[in-house]
Amino acid sequence: QVHLVESGGGSVQAGGSLRLSCSVTGYDARVGCMGWFRQAPGKAREGVATIYIGARTTFYADSVKGRFTISRDNSGNTVYLQMDSLEPEDTATFYCALSQWACPRPITSDTFDYWGQGTQVTVSS
Repeated sequence: QVHLVESGGGSVQAGGSLRLSCSVTGYDARVGCMGWFRQAPGKAREGVATIYIGARTTFYADSVKGRFTISRDNSGNTVYLQMDSLEPEDTATFYCALSQWACPRPITSDTFDYWGQGTQVTVSS
């Protein structure tokens, strides 16, 4: 059974940084896509960044390009989201997700089969 567990959320002032982690268990394939999504209160879920499990090719939403970096460890079992230059508009619950298919462009949630429980990120001005 596939499980995703996020960690690393918290509160930070504008301009600060946070690093989110997503631990994946129960998935041994070397293909597919890992993604980070976020959802702020009253807003639709937004795709933030994706990374191919095999090739490590990355893709970012325009709203975070140049500030956020998605990466994964060599085992493929942990995916990270380094968030720099955080803004109050980044405040949201962040979720990691796993798709057995190619990374979608733009980033949509339709093909992501497994989701973590979410971790809260709060950025104060």
